[in-house]
Formats: sequence, C-alpha cells, structure tokens
Amino acid sequence: MKIGGTPYRTIWPNADGWSVTVIDQTALPHRFETMTLQSAEDCAQAIRAMVVRGAPLIGATAAYGLAMALRADPSDASLAAASALLAETRPTAINLRWALGEVAAAVRDLPPSARAAAAYARAAKLCEDDVETCRRIGENGLKLIEAAAGVKEAGATVNILTHCNAGWLGCVDWGTALAPIYMAHDKGLKLHVWVDETRPRNQGASLTAFELGAHGVPHTIVADNAGGHLMQAGLVDLCIVGTDRVTANGDVANKIGTYLKALAAKDNGVPFHVALPYSTIDWSMKAGVGAIPIEERSADEVLKMTGRLPDGSLATVEIAAPGSPAANPGFDVTPARLVTGFITERGNAPASEAGLLTLYPERRAS
Repeated sequence: MKIGGTPYRTIWPNADGWSVTVIDQTALPHRFETMTLQSAEDCAQAIRAMVVRGAPLIGATAAYGLAMALRADPSDASLAAASALLAETRPTAINLRWALGEVAAAVRDLPPSARAAAAYARAAKLCEDDVETCRRIGENGLKLIEAAAGVKEAGATVNILTHCNAGWLGCVDWGTALAPIYMAHDKGLKLHVWVDETRPRNQGASLTAFELGAHGVPHTIVADNAGGHLMQAGLVDLCIVGTDRVTANGDVANKIGTYLKALAAKDNGVPFHVALPYSTIDWSMKAGVGAIPIEERSADEVLKMTGRLPDGSLATVEIAAPGSPAANPGFDVTPARLVTGFITERGNAPASEAGLLTLYPERRAS
C-alpha cells in the first residue's frame, strides 16, 4: 500500500541484512516515523508499546526478533529465552506464538552455526506469505461486497462498518478486514466505510481513517457507541472486522467493543463478517468465551489521550476525574452464534467448527 504515493510495507529488512525497520504506529496519524529494531529486546518493546500492532504484524516482528536473538547467540538457551521474552508481550493474539513456533521449528534441529540464517529466511517467508494470504482474503471478501451491491439499487452506496484497525498497518501489507474494501474501491464499486473510533487507543480514528484516506476510500469516523444507531437507521449493509484469535468452534477474540457491534448487528439483521488468515485460528482451543486470555492494558490508556494542538505539537492530557481508577481490558470474545461468516485466504464459510473444517479439511484428523 502507499503513503504519500510511496509504496510501503509495515516491516522490512535493512541493507545490513539483519536489522529491520518498522513504521512507528504510535506516531500516526499526525507524524510518519520509522524505527529500526536491532535485537529481540527491541522487537519485544515495539510489540509491547504498540509501535507495531495487529495480529499478523506482531507475529512477523516476533519472528525477526527471534532471528536477531539467534544471530547474537544461537544456543538452545538463547532460543528458549528469546521465545519466552517475545511470547509474553501480547497474550491474546495467537499469531505471535504461532510465528515463534514456526521459526523455532525451522532451526531447532540445525547446528548452531546455521540457525541464524535459517531463522531470518523463515521470518522473511512468513512476511511474504502474509502478503499473499491477505491478498486472497481481499479477493474472497470482495465477493461479499459485490453481493451486497447487487441487492441495492443501481449506483447506490454500500455502507460497511468496521472496528479497530485490520488494514495493512496491522499486517505486512493489504490487511484482513480492509483488503476487500480496497479491492472493491479499486474495482469502482461505490462504497462508504463507517470507522469506529475504537477507544481507548483510537486505532480506528487514527489508523483505519489514515489508511482509508490515503487510498481515497470514502469514510466517516463515528463514536464507538454509534454503531447500533446506524444499523437501526438502515445505514449499514454489512460489518467486516478482523480478529486476534479464532477458536475451533468459531468464537472470535478481537479488540474490545467488537462483541457489542456483533450484538447490534444480530438484532438488526446486518451481516457480521470476520476476516482472518489461517495463522489466527487456534485449533487447540475448543471454545473462546471465558477461555481466551484477555490482555489487561495500562489504565493510562483510558484516563489520558494524546492529540495534536493547534500549533501542530502533540500533547497527552488527562480526560478523567482525578483519582478515579480505570480498567482496560484490551479484547472481548464474540460467540460464533453472532458471526455471519469467516473470510479467509481459502474462501468464505459459516462461523462454526464445521464451517472452518470445510476450508481446512486437513484439521479433521487432529
């Protein structure tokens, strides 16, 4: 995708052959800045501080972090220590642990002298696979947008509501939930996106709106609590969101507030689709409600907000009553019964164990 007409990915290797550069997403949308990561500790801190975020991207960053650790020390002890360091940064998204497992499997049986090169090769392959996976998700989701357009009057706008940021900034490129939107826009379909602000970190207002604006997609930022009203008013044709973990029965963990949107969509008969790559499916977990670990983030994210002042400078200000505590669960779980269907790189299917197995029949044996 492009920023200011220049193609970018969210993470890329540097000329030195071992460090990587990432887009600093904490500076967006007010400043475009990049950051160089040179160690597993750098990668862990970038994930923890949400310099990089989005399930596929944190997996890619963790994969490179493990490669950096093995470059410094290719021992089994280093492999275990770096894996543990990176795994604890974000407990909800399964892609992080999946990517670490992929790199570990690629190097575990190799002699120490060959481990770093193999780890870097696997991390690079994970990134390329993510781009192709998201492109295919876009193609499959495009079919749903085209179907929605087909039942409207000729030339009428398709209104899509999304939550948080599941675009290219959350992946290596293209994105999950936003990939179909980009493809529909590029194909000439008339569409408009309702962008949930997504408190408390405002990934919708800052990142999704930034992406859509850069690509020329018509959109409007709305308060998180406006979604139900828009659906009641007939102003939403379908919802498309991303996810950080899907369990074997089709339960979906995503950014806090997703569950409420799914409830409103169900009540108003609005299709609610979840876009995901295969790496986000946690086949080891039978159901998600009450079982998926929910990250509890800093109360400061609720009590404070950062924005741009009239002079262009950035400032963080307190927005809550002094002395009041705050809770900040980062995710919620939407039961499969509220999800219309999944959009994956292999096609679209109902949100159920049977639906997932039609797309991934090789999992039946396990």
